[in-house]
Parts: sequence; structure tokens; C-alpha cells
Amino acid sequence: MLTQITRRLLAGCLTLLLVGVAAFGIFQHLGDPVISMAGLEATEAERQAFRQELGLDDSQWVQLGRFLKNVARGEFGLSYHSGRSVSRLIAERLPATLDLVLVASVLSLVLGIALGVYTGLRPDTPVTRGVLSLSLVGISLPTFVTGTLLIYVFTMQLNLLPSFGRGELVAFGEWTTGLLTRSGLLSLVMPSITLALFQMTLIQRLTRAEMMEVARADFIRFGRARGLPYRRVYLRHALRNALLPVITIAGLNIGAVIGFSIITETIFQWPGMGLLFIEAVRFSDVPVLAAYLLLIALIFTVINIGIDILYVIIDPRLRAPEGTP
Repeated sequence: MLTQITRRLLAGCLTLLLVGVAAFGIFQHLGDPVISMAGLEATEAERQAFRQELGLDDSQWVQLGRFLKNVARGEFGLSYHSGRSVSRLIAERLPATLDLVLVASVLSLVLGIALGVYTGLRPDTPVTRGVLSLSLVGISLPTFVTGTLLIYVFTMQLNLLPSFGRGELVAFGEWTTGLLTRSGLLSLVMPSITLALFQMTLIQRLTRAEMMEVARADFIRFGRARGLPYRRVYLRHALRNALLPVITIAGLNIGAVIGFSIITETIFQWPGMGLLFIEAVRFSDVPVLAAYLLLIALIFTVINIGIDILYVIIDPRLRAPEGTP
């Protein structure tokens, strides 16, 4: 197990290196940040001064080496747009995104697995048909359509939920969260539902398919023939085997949720990483864009390693030493 984790860590470091190089190469051709910083009316001398200050007049290899060296130390330089430290900007925006992703992930996992188990074990009930019909709608609607409909119904028509902002926050040092206040929780309702809906329907359908397949396995029939309790057979043995592929999809979906949060945060003006990314694209803010992509790559790498560890915990067959038949 330790060998597998070490290999995954080395592969993850290589992945982060490649993502860093790719991000640097792509965003070098995204636009000229000097135009955004100095303005269209700046003279050529003023623009050249900006280039020297930012190190943009160095060769591409020198800029890449300086960028990777700073990234290894957790430094991403200064934002071309605001002139502030990129690490500081991320630290300010990250709590908002993590609040949203946490609530959306819990909703998608809990409801998706629960509905998947129910519809898999009872495929012919009216409730199952209703859930499948709603899940088809949920997986078909684009995120921006879902968010707009929620705002129209719950804000414009019913005036029940706020449509933008995080509400009242509680600070723990530099970390802020809205999970401990009423207005903060109300502000999270619509964005988290919008972000979780697609992932929840995907997990629900996958869990249902796996439960129906495992329910036909010989060891399940043998357990029922021996007179084991219904819940023990299906909720302990069948569900445990059905969750293996679900864990992979659910784990990767946590990273996908962060990616989808760009649209959700834009719709609800949620002051998180996604909105920061959109602002960085608008102003060709290369350090912020590169830092965002590296952060997403780091999250996916950590998630993949966590999935490998969960595989070993759930499936005892994977704990056998290599070469064991």
C-alpha cells in the first residue's frame, strides 16, 4: 500500500509540473497584460517600464524557470490587474468556494447514493419512476438554466432566498465561513443546489445501475437463501461492492464541482475562486490563471490518491502484496 501511495505521489508531482508548464505556455498567448495595466493611452516608454518591472522582457525560458521556482515555494507573483499578491487573492476567495463545494458535494453524495440504492432495489415503484423522470431533467438542464430558474422562482416570485453574495460571515482568523449563520446558510441554498444537481443525478443513476447488477450476483442470492436479513444483505454486502465505481466517479466529481463552480459563482455573484478566474480571463491576468489551474490540478491529484486509499479500505482483495495470486 505504501508503495502504491509513493508511486501516486510521484505521478502527482509530475502531473503538477506538466500542468504548470502547459498553463504558462498557454497564457503567454492569451493577451498582453501590459495593455490592461498601463491602459491604451500609455506611451511606449511607460509600457516598456511595466515590462521590465514584471520581467516580461526576459526570455520565455527565464520566465518559465522563475515561475516554476516561485510555484515550488507557494508564490505566484503579483496580479497583473490588481497588483496584489496572487496567494493573498486565492486565500481570500478560497473559503467561499470551499463552503459552496462542501455543501454541494454533501448534497450530491448523500442524496445521489440514497436515491440510487432505493431505485435500484425497488425499480418498479411509482416513486422510482418519479425519481428517474426528475433525474433525467436534472442531468439535461445546463447549469446556467437551473440557476436562472431558481433565482426567478425563489427570489423574484417568492422572495425567500437571496440571489447573490455570501450573507453574514463568521471569521476564524483569516478564514471566513457562512455555514454558521442563518443568512449565510440561506445564501448557500440556491448556489449549492445548482452546483449539486448534475452531480447528484449522475451518482444516483450510477448507484442504481451498480445495485441492480450486484443484486443479481450469486453471493447475494446465497445470502438471501441462508435467511440473512434483507438490510444486511443489501445495505452491507451489496452496497459495499456497488460503491467501488461510485467512489471513483464521486471523487472525481468533487474536482468537477470546483470546475463547474465558475458558472455557478458567476450566476449568483458568489465571491469565490470561479469568479476570480472569470475576472482574470477578462484582464489577461496570467499569474492568477496559472495559480488557479495549478490549484485545480493539485485538488484532482489529492482526490485520486484518496480514491486509491479508499479502494484498499473497501476491497480487502487489494490489500494483498504484489505478486500474491
